Amino acid sequence: MKKVMLLEDDPTMLELLKTLLQIEGYKVKTISNTDHIITEVQEYMPEIILMDVHLGNGQDGGKVLTAIKAEESLADVKIIMTSGSDLRKECISNGANDFLFKPYMPDELIGKIENLIVE
Repeated sequence: MKKVMLLEDDPTMLELLKTLLQIEGYKVKTISNTDHIITEVQEYMPEIILMDVHLGNGQDGGKVLTAIKAEESLADVKIIMTSGSDLRKECISNGANDFLFKPYMPDELIGKIENLIVE
């Protein structure tokens, strides 16, 4: 079973995404606090991380992205960043594998995940 990790500060969005991905056959781990993100990613080793750029509580998804990409053991983990602002160029230049502009359709998310897992 393919594993996905969700980092999102909106509890409603987190639950909706978790349910959608589970229906699609993914094993899903959710994280709302990024204090120990590197350790959690290393322990779970997801194929894909779906992460909001703005994580709340002053936490910056861009910095989390950079920290994950800096870890050699996590080089194969694919990251899709999301935001209500068009930050595609910034996210891709910081190491994200893809970007989704909110709001997005469930089919768009699943398509991007499937494309990245196939690569």
